[in-house]
Amino acid sequence: MSLTIAVWTPIFLGALSLLATRRRALSLGLIAAGYLLAFADGLLDWRAGIPLVLLLAAAYAVAPQRPRAWRVAGHVAFVGLAIGLGFHLLPNFDNPQVIGPARFTPDAVPFTMYLNLDKPLAGFWVLLAWPALRLHRGRWSWIRGLVIGLATAVVCLGLALVLGEMAIAPKWPDVGWLWAINNLLLVCLTEEALFRGYLQEGLTRRFADRRGGETFAIAIAAALFGVVHAGGGLGYVLVAALAGVGYGIAYRYGGLQASVMAHFGLNLVHFSLFTYPMLAR
Repeated sequence: MSLTIAVWTPIFLGALSLLATRRRALSLGLIAAGYLLAFADGLLDWRAGIPLVLLLAAAYAVAPQRPRAWRVAGHVAFVGLAIGLGFHLLPNFDNPQVIGPARFTPDAVPFTMYLNLDKPLAGFWVLLAWPALRLHRGRWSWIRGLVIGLATAVVCLGLALVLGEMAIAPKWPDVGWLWAINNLLLVCLTEEALFRGYLQEGLTRRFADRRGGETFAIAIAAALFGVVHAGGGLGYVLVAALAGVGYGIAYRYGGLQASVMAHFGLNLVHFSLFTYPMLAR
């Protein structure tokens, strides 16, 4: 157990460093130390090193000074790896279960949480290797994100209430602190890096010379963000896509720090004040 805790200490610190300052060398060293400890603890075996090596190769290939064919190949490889990692399709990652299955309220769907070693890798890759990502836009990025996040929470959670996806249920379980750390650093940070920092930013640059290009980029990233929540049903997809629009606006005006805080702000309100993750049917 002590070694398992040691795995996550440098990973969480590395993620926090990326969010606060994006110091790549320090963050990469911390995250790499955590993954080496995960190998030592048996949470990964040698075959899990294959996608890690491929991610490094993709990072090398997408550097701006590489030939265009290399960059295209690198992005194609990364997108394929991101899908495989995000949907837990690549074997040999033993993600420890740390919560649940538990019902935080009697009418809720049972909730299970894992400390994922595979899914966050795509977001870490974007933060470490994608130069186009904007960490912030000025010193007030965090505040902008919280304000936009609260506004998004009002709209999205209000819609969820109307759709019957959840009910008002104030609470704070004993495992709330662990949920919050994981949600901020391994969920919100990595998802926002992927959907806003990589996808939205990439589309914004691709359609920069077209009218409405930035709006199109926000909409596409939000729609795909909704689709990956399809496991919760159509109502959950609609709410997630609408939330994605709010996160996209936060990124547009405040950078990644703002979109992460918007995302985490909504999730925190959802977790603490409403049925989590949703009403049982």
